[in-house]
Amino acid sequence: MNKRRTGETRSGRRRREGCRSRGGGRMECSWKTVLLLVCASLGVQYTAIRTLRDSLSGPCQRAYRCQARHHRDSRWRALCDDWMAAEAPRRHVLLFATTRSGSSFTGQLLNQHPGVFYVFEPLYHVQQAFTNSSRRLRRSLDRRALLGAYRDLLLNLYTCDLHFMESYMRPEPQDHVTSSFFRRSSSHALCSPPVCLEGGDAATSDPPDETWCPRKCGALNLTSASVSCLSRGHVAIKTVRVPEVGDLRTLTEDPRLDLRIIHLVRDPRAILASRIMAFSDQFRAWKIWNATGRQPRYVDLSQITSTCKDMSASVQTGAQRPAWLRGRYLLVRYEDLALNPMEKAGEIYRFVGLEMEDRARTWIARNTNASASAAAAADWNYRYSTTRDSRSTAESWRLRLSFDIVRAVQNLCNDTLALLGYKQVQTAAELRNLSHSLVGHRTFQPVK
Repeated sequence: MNKRRTGETRSGRRRREGCRSRGGGRMECSWKTVLLLVCASLGVQYTAIRTLRDSLSGPCQRAYRCQARHHRDSRWRALCDDWMAAEAPRRHVLLFATTRSGSSFTGQLLNQHPGVFYVFEPLYHVQQAFTNSSRRLRRSLDRRALLGAYRDLLLNLYTCDLHFMESYMRPEPQDHVTSSFFRRSSSHALCSPPVCLEGGDAATSDPPDETWCPRKCGALNLTSASVSCLSRGHVAIKTVRVPEVGDLRTLTEDPRLDLRIIHLVRDPRAILASRIMAFSDQFRAWKIWNATGRQPRYVDLSQITSTCKDMSASVQTGAQRPAWLRGRYLLVRYEDLALNPMEKAGEIYRFVGLEMEDRARTWIARNTNASASAAAAADWNYRYSTTRDSRSTAESWRLRLSFDIVRAVQNLCNDTLALLGYKQVQTAAELRNLSHSLVGHRTFQPVK
C-alpha cells in the first residue's frame, strides 16, 4: 500500500511539473517546464546566430556586408563587383602601447607606407562617448569596463567599416560626414585621394599641427574613407587604451583577421617624465614633487604603478609564447628604435610584411636628426610631435626628473625595469651622467 501511494505521489508530482491539457484546447505547464522551454529556445536561437555568423566569417563576408549595407552607394557597388571576382589578402596591424611611450613616432613609421591605411587612436571616441559627460565617471571607470566596445570597434575598423564609429562620435555624423574625427591629420590615407580630393599627397607636406588636413580637405566622408581603406593591403591602428596584450586574444583568434601586434615599451621613468610635461593638470602633484623635492600626500602613485603592472603582464604573456600569439607579437623598446631607427624600422616592416620604401627612409632621416633645441621645442609646443633628435632625446628624461622621483619609481617598478633591461641608478650624479646609458643590451625576437 505504501509503495502504491509513493508511486502515485511521484506520478502526481511529474504531472504537476509537466504540462496538462485543459478544456478548450489549452495547455497548462508548471513553472519548471516553462523555464526549460525558454532555455531550450534561447539555446536554439544562439546556435542559429552562431552558425549564421560563422558562415559569414570567410572570404565572402565583406562582400556580403557591402551588398547589404552599402548597396545604395555607387562607390561601394563598384567595389562589390570587384570583390565577387577576387579579394586581395589583407593584414591587420595593432601598435599596442601606453601613453607617452613614443607611440606617435612609431605609428608614423607605418603611416609612411602607401599600402597602409593608418588610424591614430580611434578608441578615443569610445572613451569620450562613455565618459565625456562626467569627469567623476572618467576617474572611477574601471580600465577594462570598455574593453568589449574597444574590441568591437577594432574589428569593424580592420574590416574597413568606418561607419561603425558614428555612434561614438560627438557630434554624431550627418550623412556619414564628420568634422570630429580625432587626429585625422595623423593619417596620410585620410588626407589624400580619394578621401581628400584637394589635399594632394599628404606625405609631401607632413605639417606639425593637427588642423591642416580638415582645413585643406574639409569634413571627412566616412564612406570615402572606407573605400580608401579597402584599397590598401594593410590596416594599422595605434592605441594606448587597451591595458594588456591578453585583452586582445579574441582578436588574434578571430578568423576574419590576420593580426600582428607591435608591443611598444619604454622606460617607466621616461614615461612619467613625459607625462608630467605633457599633462600638467593630471600630474600636478608629481610636478610639485619634481620641483620642490617634497612628495605631496595626495600624489597618485597608481599613475605609474598601473602602467608598470600592465607592461610587465604583457611582456610576460609574450615570453610564454602562447599559441594565439605565435607569429603575431613583436616587442619593441622605444629606446632601441630611437638609437637605431633605420634598423629597428626595418625589423618592424618585415614583421608586418612590408617593404621599406624611400619615402619611409626619408621620413626617418628627417624626423630623427633634428637639432636638440628644435626637437625640444616641438615636443613642448605640440603634444604629439614626432620631430626629434632621437639619440639625444632617448634618455633626456634623466635631466628633467628629480632623483627622489626616480628612486621612488625604481622601487615601485623594480620588476618591470629588470624585465626589460633598464638599469637603475643609486645617486643623483649617476642619474645625470648621460655618458653611461641606462638601456641595457637586450634582443627581443618575434614570438614564433
